[in-house]
Order: sequence, then structure tokens, then C-alpha cells
Amino acid sequence: MTSEETPRAQAAPPAKAARPVRHPWLGLAVLLLPVTLMTADLGVLWLATPYLAADLTPSGSELLWITDIYGFLTAGTLVVMGTLGDRIGRRRLLLFGSLGFIAASVLAAYATDPGTLIAARAALGIAGAAVLPSTLSLISHMFTDARQRAKAIALWVTALSVGLAVGPIAGGVLLNHWWWGSVFLIGVPVMLPVLLLAKALLPEYRDPDPGRLDLLSVALFLLAVLPLIYAVKDTAAHGPGLTPALALTAGTALAVAFVRRQNRLADPLLDLRLFRDRTFTGALLTLLLGMTALNGVEYLVPQYLQSVAGLSPLAAGTWLLPGAAGLVAGSQLTPALAQRTRPAHVILAGLAVALAGYAVTTVVEGVVPVSLALAVIMFGVAPISVLGTTLAVGAAPPEKAGAAAATGQTAYDLGLALGIAVTGSVATAVYRAEMPSDAPAGARDTLGAALDLSARLPADTGELAQLAKSAFTSGLQTASALSAGFAAVTAVLVWTLLRGVPATGTVPAAEEGAAGAPGSDRVRDGATR
Repeated sequence: MTSEETPRAQAAPPAKAARPVRHPWLGLAVLLLPVTLMTADLGVLWLATPYLAADLTPSGSELLWITDIYGFLTAGTLVVMGTLGDRIGRRRLLLFGSLGFIAASVLAAYATDPGTLIAARAALGIAGAAVLPSTLSLISHMFTDARQRAKAIALWVTALSVGLAVGPIAGGVLLNHWWWGSVFLIGVPVMLPVLLLAKALLPEYRDPDPGRLDLLSVALFLLAVLPLIYAVKDTAAHGPGLTPALALTAGTALAVAFVRRQNRLADPLLDLRLFRDRTFTGALLTLLLGMTALNGVEYLVPQYLQSVAGLSPLAAGTWLLPGAAGLVAGSQLTPALAQRTRPAHVILAGLAVALAGYAVTTVVEGVVPVSLALAVIMFGVAPISVLGTTLAVGAAPPEKAGAAAATGQTAYDLGLALGIAVTGSVATAVYRAEMPSDAPAGARDTLGAALDLSARLPADTGELAQLAKSAFTSGLQTASALSAGFAAVTAVLVWTLLRGVPATGTVPAAEEGAAGAPGSDRVRDGATR
């Protein structure tokens, strides 16, 4: 047995007891601010896309990377950040992540070229990965009463949904008054209360026996995920080729190396034994594919409302309010339904509703039908975001509940990023195919570039703009059909893997899992390794 395979024989001394939390609900309010921001930052850029495209003139591929690199790096570094918090302290990691988020937000706001903006978005993703596990860990440690802890966790999940819903709306309000970079600056006032109040309202905690952080596993995970995503994006946008084939081969080989290493380590970055449970695997696949189905369409609709329908940012944001209301309503209704009905039935009913919304967006044009269809989609997908992590945590042994929660959040974030990468790439490919081959250089890359060229070319009478709008609409409709396919596959997986899970309700699941199962020190203390 190698040293890597040797379990730790001696436990570390017990952690120093944290001082009592006098005002846990005030502390929770502080923590929910960055939680809402993390998912809002996935969508806050959507309404700004036409403006930054006109200003920075990125290629179609660069534009997709600007949008989805944030989600990929959040998902790719989430587990390792939870492990880092075990060592340096969860509150300290939250503060480091908040500082990093502020710095990266300012860099993104004043970026002068696509490369700088992509780098800033990548830094935002890493900072976000530092913030999210810290908030959940601290909530678990702040609330010792099981019922209060369950309520706090439910509010944490709601904050994620609210952020995803209001991001585009906040972007619309800002763009109505300021330049495209202003959408990033909302991170500054949101993070400042965390920096100013964390020491007074939040406890500190370190895992007394955190295990070894395997940096090679971290590198292998990122080096496996990013080439695979690149291969999908490039193939969807340009068709099969040598470069994406090489990326696919390299990513697959590194993924195999990552899996083999995790099976050998005493303290793996990702405990693959959890995947032997069909409920755990089913919950993660449901999160991954369900969020992929949602985010691809949600990413394209704001651009449709502005660039095709011609709405101002504020008007487009207003027409996104029904979608926000649908997501919040679905998130609030799900716990009550889950107390009486099997989770699989709740999720399947939601997916049936979402499929009706996708059907509308594949064939119908116009502001009102597209906006209302998005609301139906977001309402129907909401049960996945509420129940997915709860099911994953409930399926894991108590001593592994922290790892299960972190893995569930990774699947959630990776699904959101994949939604943009996969359906966004397909929409781009359809746009290029629909545009005439003799269109001016740049017009076949993005809708924004085509509209800008149409306005500047003296000989153009608006024909180029109309062709580009029609091509983008075709891309949106194709992306909607693809998202409907993801939703249908998700339904099959839910029925196959999760239909036997009993209707236990959200509160018991939170009490026994995500919020810290009684009898498990690691989970009760909020470890997210």
C-alpha cells in the first residue's frame, strides 16, 4: 500500500470551539447577499452581450467564452475551495473570495479587449467557487437547532434561484443608464457588507482533520473538463475537425487519469464510491442535465428581446420578470409538494410543464409568447434546483454528506455553464449556416456585428439586419428544441433512477443531510470536502 493509499491513522486535535453566534439570522442575511450574486452573475451579462459585442468586437467563439468561462471555473474549483476552507477557515475563505470577486468585477467592468474580459470572468468564477461552499458551511455551523438550520438552508437554495432569475433584470436596469461594464460593478456593493460585517456576525471554523489536499487531482480535473468543453463548443460551431478531436482525446485521457487517481487516494478530491448509489447518481445527472436544459434558452432570450425584437435593456429586463417569477414560484411550491409526493413525481411534473414551454419557443416568435414561454420553462425546471442537491445528500452516508453537497453544487454549476456552451454553440452554428456566404466579414460571426455593419454600410437598406435577425431566431428555435431534448432525457433518468425515493419532504432531508445530519461531526460542522 502506497502512502497515498494509507488512511490517516491519527486524528488531529479537536478544533477550537467557535464563540456562540449572537445574531445568526443577521449573519444569514449577510451570507445570502453573495449567494444571490453568484448565480446572478451567470445571467447579468446576457443583456449586455449586444453592447460589449459592438464595443470589443469578439469572435463568436470568444463571445461564448466570455459568457460561460465563469460557470466552468466555478464548477471546476468548487470542491477544491471547500477543501481549502477546511484548512484556512471558512470565514477567512469567504473574505478572500469576496475580495477577489470585487477585484475581478472591476477588471471586467473596464476590460478593453475580449481576452481581458475572458480572464476577468475566469477570475470571477474562481472567486465565486470560494464564496459558495463557505456560505453553506457557515450556515450549517451557525444554526445548531435542526429546524432553524433547515429553514436557513431552504433560504440559501431560494437565494440561488432568485439570483439566477434577477440577474438579467438587474442588467437591464443598469444598461438603461450606464455602459455595458456597469453590470459587473454590482458585485462591489453586494460584497462590501460581507467584508465589513463578517467578523462581527459570522463564526470561524476549521476542520480539525481535513485530510490531504491533492493538487494533482485539482489539475487533472480542470485539465479534463476544459478540453472536453472546448471540443463540444468547437464541433457545434464549426463541425468535426482535427483540433476538437485532439481536445476530446486529451480530455478523455485526463478524465480517466483523474478517476484512477481518485480510486487510489485515501482523501480523494471526489469520492467516486458515492456514485455506486443509483439515487446519488440520478440526482447529480438530474441537476446536470436539468440546468443544461434551462440555461441554454435563458441565455439566448435576452439577446432575442433586444437585438431581434428591438427592446431597450430596461424593457427587455421587464419582459424577463415573468421568468423570474416562474422560477421563484416553482422553488417555493416544490417543498410543499415534496412533503406529500415522491420527489421523482414532482420533478417529472415540472419537466412536463417545461416541455410545453420549450415547444412554444421552437415555433413561435414575438416578445409576449417568448417571454411567457420562458416563464413556463423556469417554473417547470425549478423542482430540479430545489430537490437535486437534497436527494444527493440524502443518498450519501452521513460521513459523506458534505462531499455529496459539494458534488451536487458542482453538477448544478456545471449544468448552467454547459447550457450556454452546448446550446449556445449550436445556436451560433445555425446562425452562421443561415447567413448568406457573401455576407460582409464579421456579420456571420455574431448578430451584434451584423447589426452594427448594417447601420454603418451606406448601401445597406436593412436587408443584412433582417437576415441576421432571422438567422438568430432560427438559432434560438433550434437551441430550444435541443434543450427540450435535454429535458426529455432528464425525465427518463428521473423515472429510471429516482422513482423509488420516498416522499420524505424537504425539511427532513435538509435536517439529515445538507444542513448537517445529527451524529456526524463533519457534516454538522459544515465541512464541504
